[in-house]
Amino acid sequence: MEALLFLGFVAIISGEAAVGKYAGDKVLRLKPENEQHLQFIRDVSRSAEVDFWQPHSVELVTTNRSVDFRVGAGWASEVQAGLKKIGLKYDILIENVQNLMEKQFDRNKTDSTGYDYEKYHRWDEIESWIAKITLENPKLVSRFEIGHSYEQRSIYLLRVGKRTGFTKPAIFLDCGIHAREWISPAFCQWFVKEAVRNYGSDSAMTTLLNKLDFLVVPVINVDGYVYSWARDRFWRKTRSRNPGSRCVGTDPNRNFDAKWCSIGASRDPCDDIYCGSHAESEKEVKAVAGFIRQYCGIKAYLTIHSYSQMCLFPYSYTYLLTPNYKELDTMASNAVKALSSLHGTQYEYGPAAIIIYPSAGGSDDWAYDLGIKYSFTFELRDTGTYGFLLPESQIKPTCEETMLAINYIATYVLNHPY
Repeated sequence: MEALLFLGFVAIISGEAAVGKYAGDKVLRLKPENEQHLQFIRDVSRSAEVDFWQPHSVELVTTNRSVDFRVGAGWASEVQAGLKKIGLKYDILIENVQNLMEKQFDRNKTDSTGYDYEKYHRWDEIESWIAKITLENPKLVSRFEIGHSYEQRSIYLLRVGKRTGFTKPAIFLDCGIHAREWISPAFCQWFVKEAVRNYGSDSAMTTLLNKLDFLVVPVINVDGYVYSWARDRFWRKTRSRNPGSRCVGTDPNRNFDAKWCSIGASRDPCDDIYCGSHAESEKEVKAVAGFIRQYCGIKAYLTIHSYSQMCLFPYSYTYLLTPNYKELDTMASNAVKALSSLHGTQYEYGPAAIIIYPSAGGSDDWAYDLGIKYSFTFELRDTGTYGFLLPESQIKPTCEETMLAINYIATYVLNHPY
């Protein structure tokens, strides 16, 4: 490999990059086929202006699997020349990231009087919404503060379901574990809205809310989400400080105590899949795990991510199949069928280690090993055209179809108690 191709690929974050200037940045998709290709990608990863989208780190890149990464404008031509030189074909998924980022807000506000569920919202708006929807629906919605983030923001949980005076089976649903995946918190808000709106008029939803409680965390990684709005649109991790390192944050979905940091995670604080100093080192992870451990009756765990259009289930940290693999596989199959029935959106499904790549410390594996046998991860739209920049015009169809999958799983849980 000629040194010229990588001249300047050094891990120095410029002030401009830190505030999220993406004019001319491109997102490329390629599929390495041999060791030379892999080595090229490793060399490229030394640059601070290369951001892996799928998979989320160079450590997870393997041959014959697609790789999506964002490359800074200053290095795009050199990277493309290098790819051509070694015969590694690629597609340009996004020609200019800044342009697409600005077009993400492509929907005009139509209702000036109410909360617009078809727009992305900043954390302060979501926090106000949490308070308001709780106040307006006291018989269906209760708000709990289950902990605080590293920067001392509240982590809220909404219990959605008819008050009965006794503990009901529950489904835990969380969003926003990765900061840049904005469609995820948008779905949790949509879910609560639909539950409240349809209670008493839709028989299926009414039955679910009468007999189950949904424990909804609209945004787990609150600090990261705030940072993705204010400073860096593609920030993924938490915002905790790492002693001895200039790099900030831990990947909360590598920080759960599920074969922690054994595979598919990094011990480098500068890596997007950094597993943290120890399991549950992150206050956000500790808050969620602590709540789930002490709450009786959680029968299903659902976590919402993006992007890839997948319904995944354990295990992620091993290729071994779970004891109830056939049941989970059937549930996932039926869930994605329900989802695709509305807009025709196609999803893959299966054990995460097999469908994407092995990784340890994930929340779904942790919940499953805790005894919550119905555990699923949803990777919402799309498959790369927009990536993390899914436009607001797709919030409604994405949430509508995802509701069908969640409702199927909830109904299954209700009809198959354990």
